[in-house]
Amino acid sequence: MAKGLFITIEGMDGSGKTTQIEKIKEYFQQKGYEPVLTREPGGTKISEKIRNIILDESNTGMSPVTEMLLYASARAQLVFEVIKPALNQGKVVICDRFIDSSYAYQGYGRGIDLKFIENVNEPALDNVMPDITFFFDIEPKLALARRISATGADRIEKEKLEFHERVYKGYKDRAALFPHRIKIINANRSIEEISEEVRFWLNKVCP
Repeated sequence: MAKGLFITIEGMDGSGKTTQIEKIKEYFQQKGYEPVLTREPGGTKISEKIRNIILDESNTGMSPVTEMLLYASARAQLVFEVIKPALNQGKVVICDRFIDSSYAYQGYGRGIDLKFIENVNEPALDNVMPDITFFFDIEPKLALARRISATGADRIEKEKLEFHERVYKGYKDRAALFPHRIKIINANRSIEEISEEVRFWLNKVCP
């Protein structure tokens, strides 16, 4: 693959992202690639430290703008250190969350102006955007119940249901704006049914 391929995975926590990321990794391994897996916030030593600050349950007084700037800072480091170098080497990069999360969570969820988020993230992205994004679509209430029963809840997940419903709307609106890039995947199905649809789209970007 002369040019790298950048795939991002979006959705509410509890939507089954982690399981499908493993399936996507296997898909590329079967094709002879060794994909680079990473996540947001995190993926580098510096970005993981920022992640700990963002998700720390004791940081209840964090302002929405502080939160958004921390996400952008973690993203800038991840792009600089991992994503852009890997893509320049022609690798497949699979990232659990990326820029669409900021619009959904900090824009729709926290009420921060979307243009402000765009301006702040422009240098963080450094002209890197996903080739394809999978949004695993599941009702927020069900997704939260799944997540909390499995792993408990972090600072973001402990927000009221109304917050998560706004985030969900943000994702749906983003998908409507960028249908060529963001593929809505019904996540309320079996693992194999979901994986089959994901592979259908992957075959189009990596025949």
